[in-house]
Amino acid sequence: MPCSGSSGGWNNLANGLVVAGVSSGSIAEEMEIQVGDRVLTVNEEELRDIIDFQYGIAEDEFTLLIEKPNGEQWELDIEKAPGEFLGLEVETISPEGTKICCNNCTFCFVAQMPKGMRATLYDKDDDYRLSMTQGSFITLSNLNDEELNRIISLHLSPLYVSVHAWNPEVRVKLMKNPQAGKLPEQIKRLTEAGIAIHAQIVLVPEHNDGDVLAETILRLGERYPAIQSIAVVPVGLTRYREKLTPLRGFTPEEASRLLDQAETWQRDFFERTGQHLVYFADEFYVLAGREFPQVSIYDDFPQLENGVGMARKYIAELEKGWRFLPDTISKRHVHLITGTSAQGLFMDWSKKLMDRVSGLTLTVHAIQNKFFGETVTVAGLLTAQDIALQIGDLAGGEFLIPRVMLKADEPLFLDDHSVQWLEESVNGHASIVENDGLAFLEQVIGYSLEVERCE
Repeated sequence: MPCSGSSGGWNNLANGLVVAGVSSGSIAEEMEIQVGDRVLTVNEEELRDIIDFQYGIAEDEFTLLIEKPNGEQWELDIEKAPGEFLGLEVETISPEGTKICCNNCTFCFVAQMPKGMRATLYDKDDDYRLSMTQGSFITLSNLNDEELNRIISLHLSPLYVSVHAWNPEVRVKLMKNPQAGKLPEQIKRLTEAGIAIHAQIVLVPEHNDGDVLAETILRLGERYPAIQSIAVVPVGLTRYREKLTPLRGFTPEEASRLLDQAETWQRDFFERTGQHLVYFADEFYVLAGREFPQVSIYDDFPQLENGVGMARKYIAELEKGWRFLPDTISKRHVHLITGTSAQGLFMDWSKKLMDRVSGLTLTVHAIQNKFFGETVTVAGLLTAQDIALQIGDLAGGEFLIPRVMLKADEPLFLDDHSVQWLEESVNGHASIVENDGLAFLEQVIGYSLEVERCE
C-alpha cells in the first residue's frame, strides 16, 4: 500500500540523522558537534532511525561518525559516566522520515481540518518510534511483522496504543483499514512479551460505546499489569466535516450514564489490581455537569498528556498554593484566556482568589471556538483570531495564555499568528503560563510563592 511508507518531507535526506540541538556544557558540545551535522554511524553501525541511535549512545563508551555540512567526516570516541547524557538531539525519527497512517478513521481530526493551515497540522503519523520516544498514540494497524518483531526483540516499552474497539469488525469499520482487525492478536503478542501499553479509546456515540466499550475495557483490563492505563476520550468534531461520515457528540445525559458506569469499572479494577486503570477525559465531567473525581481516582495520572485528569491535578495544585497566598497585593488586573470547557473551573477559582487576595481583579474570557466550531471546547485548539475577536481592547492590560495553546518550539497559535500579533491586536501584554496550578497562581499575583514543589 502506498500509504505504508514514510512521509515525503524527509525523503531527500541522505543517510544519517541530522543534529537539531546540542546542550550547553554537554559532551556533544565539548566534541564540537554542531546543529546541522549528521550522525552517520554509532560503533560502525549505520542508523536506521532514532531507536538505533538511542540504543547506541546508551553505552558508556561508543564511537560516533559525524559528517559536517562541508562533507568532512569526524570519528569521535566518547566516554561518559553512567547516567551522563550525550547532550545531542536529532532532527527527525529516521533518514526516510516518519511512517504515515494508512487508516481512514471516521473520526480522524486531521480530515476535519480546514485548508490553508501550516503543513505540519495535516501530518498523519502512525510510527511506533514516536510512540516510544514521544508518547504519541499509534494504532498498530500500520505495523508490519518485521516492525512488531523489532519492538519485541528490543523491548520498546511503554507504547501508547489507540485501541478504540476490541471487536475486530467494529474496529475495521471505524478505521476503514482491514489490518485494524488484528488488534487482539497484536496486543496479546506485545503484552505476553512484557511490553507495557497505555491504551486510548476515542469514543463515538452509536459506534464503539455501549456493549462494544464494555468489551474493550474488559479485554484490556484482563491484561493488567501489561496494560497500564486505559483512557476514554470523546470524539472531537469540527465544522469542517463535508463529505465525511455523519457523527455526533455525546449528550449530557449520555455522559452522565457513562460516568456512572465508569465508577463501577474503576471500583472493580481497584479491588482486583489496586489501580483504577480506566480514566475518563475531563470533557465528560464538564458535559455531565459533575465535579471532577478526587486525585486518588487518577492513581499516578498516567494519561495526563492526553488531557485526562488535567483539571483535577490543576485544582490540587491550586489548593496546595492556597495557604501561601498573600492577604493583599498592589492593585492588579489580570485577564485569563481559556476554552469554554474550563470556564466553570476558572470562574469559580477567580471568585475565590479575588475574595482571598485584596487588590486582585481577575477577568475570565472563555473563548468560543468559531474557527473549528463551538463543539470544540478545549483551550489547546483555540486560535489567535478567535481570541482577538472576542476579548477586544485590553487597554494595555495583562492577559495569561496557557502554554497548551502554542506550538511546542515557538510562540505560534494554530492559525500561525504569533503571541506578538495577538498582543498588538488586543492592546495588551501576554504572559505564557505552564500547565501548572502553582505557576498560574504566581502569574496571577505577580511573584513567586514559597512552596516546595516536591511535596
